[in-house]
Amino acid sequence: MQVTTIAEQLFFTTVRIDTVAANGAAGSGTGFLFLHKVGEQGFPFVVTNKHVVNGMKAGALTFLQRDGQTPRLGQGYRLAIEGWPDAWFGHPSPDIDIAVCPFSPLEAHIKQQSNIDLFYRWVDSSMTPDEEKLKGLDAIESVTFIGYPNGIWDSKNLLPVARRGTTASPIEVDFEGTPRFLIDASVFGGSSGSPVFILNQGSWAEKNGGLVAGSRLMFVGVIAAVFFRTHLNQIIPVPIPTQVQPMAQQQEMIDLGIVFKARTVVETIEAFLKARNVDTSAPAPQLVPDPAPQA
Repeated sequence: MQVTTIAEQLFFTTVRIDTVAANGAAGSGTGFLFLHKVGEQGFPFVVTNKHVVNGMKAGALTFLQRDGQTPRLGQGYRLAIEGWPDAWFGHPSPDIDIAVCPFSPLEAHIKQQSNIDLFYRWVDSSMTPDEEKLKGLDAIESVTFIGYPNGIWDSKNLLPVARRGTTASPIEVDFEGTPRFLIDASVFGGSSGSPVFILNQGSWAEKNGGLVAGSRLMFVGVIAAVFFRTHLNQIIPVPIPTQVQPMAQQQEMIDLGIVFKARTVVETIEAFLKARNVDTSAPAPQLVPDPAPQA
């Protein structure tokens, strides 16, 4: 498979996360590769939700292998991480459901132990919209998200699935005063940690009504929670379950997902770099990253 278009590249930004809870229950979620640039340096991380990794006694990431410049579909590498809970760093705010894990040590370990090259594409911090770009977005925009809903994936080729929806609250506005917005889409267990994009191919309509020719790609956030209708007919937001198990009959998803804004990922990484006293002012040797999707 030749990975050339924007849409094709998005399928290689994610990694499948499999976890084991303290009671032995298996769970799954989505992670994605994010490259945060500070000056001339790039700091790569795996990003997901706190609730995907916290409280789990074990976990593993599944990557795709690389053959030259192409992916080896169906040829994966499953990396079980020792000390799983300690491998992750959460956003300083307990209310922001974002966690990150440094990626370079993982890739170096795989290369050293198994001499395997990985195929992936970055979500680049330059793809996150600044305040000006957020103001240019309309209240209702089409969104695309990539992941493993209910653990579903192309198990033969080891590829995630893509889903689409629309924004249900304006991205520019912080929903209920928090760095979140809503999407109108079918969001299920396993979608936790899925990256959310605005992807327009061919053309898109500007907020003022003008039509722009070309393609547009923005990373706008990370799926974390979903609204349920309870047996008392209340609508409540809850973290997306990672364990594949039947819901109580009285509970019903209402197809409204909660997305933490892209800036919370950058905030988490910057907090990690500060906590680890990483020098971001000078160039440092590091693995050469694959290019990010470009619009």
